Amino acid sequence: MIHAADIREWRNRDVIDPRGRRIGALEAVYVDTATDTPAMATVRTGLPTRQRLVFVPLDEATLGPGWVRVAHPRGQVRKAPSIGMDDVLPAEREHEIFEHYDRPYAAGADRGRRLARR
Repeated sequence: MIHAADIREWRNRDVIDPRGRRIGALEAVYVDTATDTPAMATVRTGLPTRQRLVFVPLDEATLGPGWVRVAHPRGQVRKAPSIGMDDVLPAEREHEIFEHYDRPYAAGADRGRRLARR
């Protein structure tokens, strides 16, 4: 199990898929607001002049020296909903991420955010 206390150390680690292919660099971790556990990560992808942040679930993720292995193939992650490098994910777009990975979505407490950046 991945613990929320460790997530500050993950920034800039390589994110790899189940086959060991590099997807990009981990930019931030988002926790589930109901449980305060790591739920999603944003991964920096693209060319240096055209980078964007894509979302990937962290369930079944494993940590290694300098990398985070996620349970989803590189192609699926790179096609995931994304935001610009300086953008913030609007609450009304959270459901798109869950749908992309065929996961059920429910809004957070008081119909607010389900994901919070750490």
